[in-house]
Amino acid sequence: MLHGAGGDYKSWLANMPYLGGEVDKYNLVFVCPDGGFTSWYFDSPVDTSMKYETYITSELVKYIDQAYRTIEGAKGRAITGYSMGGHGAFYLAFKHQEVWGAAGSMSGGMDIRPFPENWDIAKRLGPLKKQAENWDKNTVINMTQFLEGGTLKLIFDCGVDDFFYTVNKSLHEKLLKSKIPHNYTEKPGNHGWDYWEDSFRYQLLFFNKYFDSENRK
Repeated sequence: MLHGAGGDYKSWLANMPYLGGEVDKYNLVFVCPDGGFTSWYFDSPVDTSMKYETYITSELVKYIDQAYRTIEGAKGRAITGYSMGGHGAFYLAFKHQEVWGAAGSMSGGMDIRPFPENWDIAKRLGPLKKQAENWDKNTVINMTQFLEGGTLKLIFDCGVDDFFYTVNKSLHEKLLKSKIPHNYTEKPGNHGWDYWEDSFRYQLLFFNKYFDSENRK
């Protein structure tokens, strides 16, 4: 469960204190890593100290499987996030389908290129005008080729009053054109916890259904 820009590992529980009950209800382990203030969850090509893709996909997953009673492998793992974390969840899951079998995003930054001056993205990828290739390569909407022929289950949504609404709708339309299965919803709402709390409950149902179906095989 990946947090947004400006948040940290405490953000989920601080805003959704009922999560402990959801753990018991669905028999899940919730993992809320710290993704840095504005890491965007990739290994930065311009700052070698920022290796959050490696941290999440390799180091953290390995630790959780060793420390807790998990179902190892993609059939036992899902990843989701809000805002920057929504971008991160899709970015990581698209590239590492051997790690996650399902992925969600709430109000995620599915195309970061329209926001070249925001949220320290230029510090992670270099200035857009000078290093456009880094931006093109690391924006989710340009990574759908990873999904072709795959089995990753996707759910994402965005409020129609959100500044990320257009980029989410564009990703949805691209997936439709490519005939890549996914679950997409748009509804009234903006970029905030009132919206994400409602969305997360639907995503839990989606992930629980995925886990049930995969682990009955």
